[in-house]
Amino acid sequence: MEKKQYKKVVLAYSGGLDTSVLIPWLKENYGCEVIAVSADVGQGSELDGLEEKALKTGASKLYIEDLTEPFVDDFIIPSLKMGAVYENRYLLGTAFARPLIAKRLVEIAKKEGADAIVHGCTGKGNDQVRFELAIKAFAPTMDIIAPWRFWELNSREKEIAYAEEHNIPLKINRETNYSKDKNLWHLSHEGLDLEDPSNEPDYDKILEMGVSPEKAPDKPTYITLRFEKGVPVALDGVEMKPIDIIRKLNEVGGANGIGLIDMVENRLVGMKSRGVYETPGGTILYHAHNKLEEICLDKETQHYKMQMAIKFSEIIYNGQWFTPLREAMSAFADSTQQNVTGEVKLKLYKGNIIDAGMTSPHSLYSEEMATFGEDEIYNQADSAGFINLFGLPIKVKALLDEQKIK
Repeated sequence: MEKKQYKKVVLAYSGGLDTSVLIPWLKENYGCEVIAVSADVGQGSELDGLEEKALKTGASKLYIEDLTEPFVDDFIIPSLKMGAVYENRYLLGTAFARPLIAKRLVEIAKKEGADAIVHGCTGKGNDQVRFELAIKAFAPTMDIIAPWRFWELNSREKEIAYAEEHNIPLKINRETNYSKDKNLWHLSHEGLDLEDPSNEPDYDKILEMGVSPEKAPDKPTYITLRFEKGVPVALDGVEMKPIDIIRKLNEVGGANGIGLIDMVENRLVGMKSRGVYETPGGTILYHAHNKLEEICLDKETQHYKMQMAIKFSEIIYNGQWFTPLREAMSAFADSTQQNVTGEVKLKLYKGNIIDAGMTSPHSLYSEEMATFGEDEIYNQADSAGFINLFGLPIKVKALLDEQKIK
């Protein structure tokens, strides 16, 4: 089948291995103009020298888009409010960044009059789905080129060889060739020795956002977080925006060995994949927010929200952010957060987050009601009638079973 030709394409460009080789490869194979787009979602120094590199390797221009604040306000905070955690471990750092990046890719592609959008995601991973579902939501007829599904550079070793042949500078080599994704929220590590689940991660070699618990200080660090309607608004009495709170928590959490996750997760495409994640600030925020909900949410809302959080995490993981269901579930989460206001004190110590007290003006906890001491508001004799009614189905079945035996 004859290959479709393009005049101008927009490339999701990180400057990593995949996207670095894509620029010359696209020009060689399509003869098209390549406009590179890099999204700043808090990955820091990874953006240094990116424009020079993109232009030297053949891009006509590079957009560097600062998306850190919308990343926090429009994606991280809604996920935090719901308490979304994929498979009870993964805090979705890569997953909820992709829809935001893809939306911006569409906006630039339309502005530039591009024929197609290109991404460097593999055909085995989740990110191809996340990018493409978001692109379909905003440009349903836009062509998408995903070279990993059909090109000859079908391994990272072949990509490195191609880069060396074309004098493309790389920050990695064959020995440090981990697949990584970094943003304000987390850093993921996959590949090499991590592909064998029996191997213990060499944390001293791979960690970038913090230290291992063994190397954390022997003295605990206390912090206090304040939330208003489920949103973090202050750290240790200092009011600041959520984005700045996350930055501070990344520092203190990383220094105390917080937020290391080693898991084998179920990818959307069906296979299991082993990854190591660093999420120091996010782990602290989730812990504190969940703790505050313990005293601010009524039992039925708290329990039902836990069930919804599982589905919400799957929606994010599967790239379905821009869907009516996700929007409806976020509206539910917002409703539950109206009284989630208060302070949570935590003790950080060698990878552990230890609860150290919490308060809220909307607390549903009553010390007088729950006390083991004498009180005048709870009649303990009432429990006998309650148990009789609550246990009636059990009693009836047991009586009928006895009759059958006779």
